[in-house]
Amino acid sequence: MHISFLLHNVYGIGGTIRTTFNLAHALAERHDVEIVSVFRHRDEPAMGAPAGVTMKHLVDLRTSSPGYDGDHPDHQRPAKVFPRGDGRHKQYSRLTDARIAAHLGSLEADVVVGTRHGLNVHIARQTRRGPVRVGQEHLTLDSHGYRLRREIGYRYPLLDAITTVTEADARSYRSELKLPGVRIDSVPNSVPAPALRPADSSSKWIVAAGRLTGVKRYDLLVKAFSKVVAARPDWRLRIYGSGDATGNEKNALRALIEERGLYNHVFLMGPAHPLEPEWVKGSIAAVTSSMESFGMTIVEAMRCGLPVVSTDCPLGPREIIEDGVDGRLVPVGDVDAIADALLGLIEDDELRRRTGQAALAASARFDPVRIAERHEVLFTELVASGVGLSRNGLRDAAHRALSSLYDGAYALRQLAADVIRKGKKSS
Repeated sequence: MHISFLLHNVYGIGGTIRTTFNLAHALAERHDVEIVSVFRHRDEPAMGAPAGVTMKHLVDLRTSSPGYDGDHPDHQRPAKVFPRGDGRHKQYSRLTDARIAAHLGSLEADVVVGTRHGLNVHIARQTRRGPVRVGQEHLTLDSHGYRLRREIGYRYPLLDAITTVTEADARSYRSELKLPGVRIDSVPNSVPAPALRPADSSSKWIVAAGRLTGVKRYDLLVKAFSKVVAARPDWRLRIYGSGDATGNEKNALRALIEERGLYNHVFLMGPAHPLEPEWVKGSIAAVTSSMESFGMTIVEAMRCGLPVVSTDCPLGPREIIEDGVDGRLVPVGDVDAIADALLGLIEDDELRRRTGQAALAASARFDPVRIAERHEVLFTELVASGVGLSRNGLRDAAHRALSSLYDGAYALRQLAADVIRKGKKSS
């Protein structure tokens, strides 16, 4: 099969990029695979290009490139196809509308795969008759705002399949959206086995990793670790990750560390790539998020032989960790429960070793080869069913026309709301 992935920007750093690269590389062992990046802002991918995979881009934002598109007049005009409910809408434009349409309108592939909701909408609206249309969802349906839920609700029926990273989220798509004829499967993200020896549980370090954002609730981890230090001052905590441009979350964490007198015990390490060498320096991993669409860092830590203490937040951790066997699940927001779970592993060397070995064994189910096989089965069945070739042109046209009416009605409602808001301010 010829499989084509459409990605926002393969030249950045992020979980969706990483898992797409893992999947594409594994599929490329048996198939012709390409990744098409909407944007390109540097010469080489920051996370390294997957071997055996063709890389392309549609809009060149490298100022030194002869193909620089940043001064194209349509680059400054807001997009009409990319949905406004997607948080990256401001990065898209009439230029991306046109470039993506030209790409999808001429694409010679068996399967085209979108990797975020806005790109899935492009695939639904602009792919020519023939390729099977698959939309991947890396975030949860419940995390989408009202507008995005409406937009995907009347665009996604033109897809052939949707994949979510958890079964819980797949159930949400099946029950909350009306998508007749659209296959909805859950396929988790993949994480390759590290090239390093796994952790041996002998170090006295706890490791956490992820962006320094409010949803990760690192403040809870620091507070819980102050309780750990009171009992076991010989243990330390490293937190890896970068914050947003404001630095507010990082500054707040630094202040909390100072306030609790933990400056010799808790260290904000900044971003690290790859993370495997940092995971194996630890003996326990910690995740204190209020929400995780999947939990890539949980699997990464387990693949390095670390048991993970994680909040039982929606939706991913419960589908990855077996509580008490290969890690611990604790209530969301419960500082005492986090501290108790950490201390339970810290105080029992044999339990920590045994749980880490169980985590290493259980995480093998997320190997890219195994996950690629699940995608391959899905793609093969869809291609064999002929859904791409049997697509009803009149039905698609009618659906697009109805969707355009919805777009117009929503725009008028937003305009009216803006007028009312401005009137209230002036009065």
